[in-house]
Amino acid sequence: MASVLPDMAAVEALPATGRPASELASVDYLDEKLSDTKEKLDLGVVDVLDEIGEVCEDIRPIDMDENGQERPIVTADDWSTRLISLQDDPSLPVWTFRLWFLSIGLSAFGAVLAEIFVNSPLQEPFISRSESLCLASIVVLAEVIPGPGHKWLKTSDTAFWRFMNPGPFNIKENVGILIMSAAATHGALAINIFAAGSQLLGYGLAGMMRSFLVYPTYCVFPNLIPTIQMFDVLFRNQDSILQRKRVKFFWVLFVGIFIWEWFPEYIAPTLTGVSIFCLARQKSPWVSRIFGGASGNEGLGLFSLCFDWYVPWDFRSGGSAYGALFQPLATQLSLFAGVLICILSFIGAYATNSWKAQNFPFLSQLLFYENGTIYEQDLILNDDFTLNRDKLAEQGLPWFAASYAISKVGSSLSFGATITHMALWNGKQVWDAVRTAKRGDCEDAHYVKMKVYKEVRTLQYTAMFVVSLAIGMATNYTAVSLPWAFFISIVFAALFLPIISTLYAVLCFVPGTEDVARMLGAGLLPGRPQANMYFTLYAYNSTEQGRSMTRDLKMGQYTKLPPRVTFTMQCLALLNYVLMKQIVSSHRAILESVQGTNTWSGATVQSTYGIIPLSIFIGLFIPLPFYFLHRYFPKAQFNHVITPMITAQIGYLSGGINSSVFMTLLVCLFSQYYLRKYRPGFFRKYNFIMSAALDGGTEVMTFVYSFAVGGAGGKTVAMPFWALNPPGNPDYCMRLT
Repeated sequence: MASVLPDMAAVEALPATGRPASELASVDYLDEKLSDTKEKLDLGVVDVLDEIGEVCEDIRPIDMDENGQERPIVTADDWSTRLISLQDDPSLPVWTFRLWFLSIGLSAFGAVLAEIFVNSPLQEPFISRSESLCLASIVVLAEVIPGPGHKWLKTSDTAFWRFMNPGPFNIKENVGILIMSAAATHGALAINIFAAGSQLLGYGLAGMMRSFLVYPTYCVFPNLIPTIQMFDVLFRNQDSILQRKRVKFFWVLFVGIFIWEWFPEYIAPTLTGVSIFCLARQKSPWVSRIFGGASGNEGLGLFSLCFDWYVPWDFRSGGSAYGALFQPLATQLSLFAGVLICILSFIGAYATNSWKAQNFPFLSQLLFYENGTIYEQDLILNDDFTLNRDKLAEQGLPWFAASYAISKVGSSLSFGATITHMALWNGKQVWDAVRTAKRGDCEDAHYVKMKVYKEVRTLQYTAMFVVSLAIGMATNYTAVSLPWAFFISIVFAALFLPIISTLYAVLCFVPGTEDVARMLGAGLLPGRPQANMYFTLYAYNSTEQGRSMTRDLKMGQYTKLPPRVTFTMQCLALLNYVLMKQIVSSHRAILESVQGTNTWSGATVQSTYGIIPLSIFIGLFIPLPFYFLHRYFPKAQFNHVITPMITAQIGYLSGGINSSVFMTLLVCLFSQYYLRKYRPGFFRKYNFIMSAALDGGTEVMTFVYSFAVGGAGGKTVAMPFWALNPPGNPDYCMRLT
């Protein structure tokens, strides 16, 4: 059980404990307690909580070293038991009217939010937790659904009112609502290629693999911790002094960030990226390219000071960070190393005019003719949208902006590096988990607690997979005609789901597979873009939906939600297509432009497959030097160099608002290094609550702003120009596009 998260290079030989991380990992308090109490626990006589204490307690034996000092969060067991409650009440009602009413209503809310974000100018934003959906359940709706003895309506104690509201709104209802509504936001993945058929197929794959992708302790899913702690704060042990402090801390930050975000997002956009260099040289194109970044596709944002939580909060998705306050330190340091390479490579390519870089915008996701004009893709297609090679020869091959071509190189390198990294550093871990699952010996504390609930049988997930496979076969043979390539796309998803989900669960890093799926589809189905899109649907989106399923299954395990509830709520969220059509039709001109606006941008969906698949092969060898260096110099921490993350970031700044990078690094170092190492008590009690509050308040503000003045409701109300809202780029850099 005691597996060390690979972000702890920074906490070796910690002064707070006087003991190295390796020793802390080998002498794990929870392992000792579980070995002593496992038999009693299985009999239901003694609860693990009696041994290790509840997370709302200020001081617990499990948190202390032999000197009475709180030790930092080091191992996977630390994340699982010191940060997350093991408390459970199997008698809490789940299948309630409130569950269904709020799930359906908030799924629509989440789908709207997802489509707003997926068409925003930020770095491929992705809603991974949706704290605002949790809070909307509690604050807005749960309290107004009347039950017996309602304080306003004076209702009687009858079966009808008990059906409407059977008692206090509980954690299991809220988690079920969140899973369905968050799945609606995640469904936006399939919208990019106008289909949602891959969702249940991916869920089926994930369910069949859950014994080694969800149950084990090493599958931490760090990005879930803020949401889980938020549930603990709002629902558990409300009489605890520490818990009351945490609740107050949460709401103060939540309201504060909601109010503050109106300034950088609307009133004073300059706060999105304050650049001293741009203020000093407002007419310099190179200053704009290097130091600008407060507008989409403006510049690289080097040393910009970003005071907008919305931007670093969305510094995630694809190969990017999932949050400065909770992503492991090694992952984030590898990310920023890749960003540094990205900055140097972009500047070098443009300065030397590599790939005719100076013919095109410095940052752009569009296709161009060699002379720099936008490529007319319709002119090379037949009426059935297949490629016309004669017209292609007449028009010539399209060109990328050099920065975007580099981003494709990085994506391909990262794909190859992901395979090797997984095999070298996590292969044995996963294989041992598979063997343990076959024996039925999983001893994860949360998994043991879940044994009181009926499990969804593997046969049900298998049936879901088989039915989805049959539907996909019927669709493709009658409409798109992928034939044998359809089965290759399914094999692709089945092979890479374990790799993607494991790295996601351990490192909080999502390796990108979309470009590779597109290139593979293009090679198998040349000249057929529609068939390629459907190939990508089944190869890439099935993997992403499966990864979403493993995350939600782990959320259910952490919060003790019955597995059958998790399964049902995941399968009922497909609400995005209508919303996507409205946004595209209302803002088509902006979404097709190079720069877009600070509210709307098409950067996320204006992409195509890369031109350098050889980089995949090269990427296979990138992790090897660090692996062998670690073998020969084990104390040098080369095992904490995450090469897939580094290479993924080589093209990270190729589009979107880039002003957040420097400030995100500072926040990361403050949280994951300083607080975790020198203030472990505060880190355990408040760090993840802070993340949940900031993200939740930002989500709610963004939703309100988008519909009130941002144009999501059909009408944009512009803020008058003033010193912190200038015409042109908000950071006063020279506008280049």
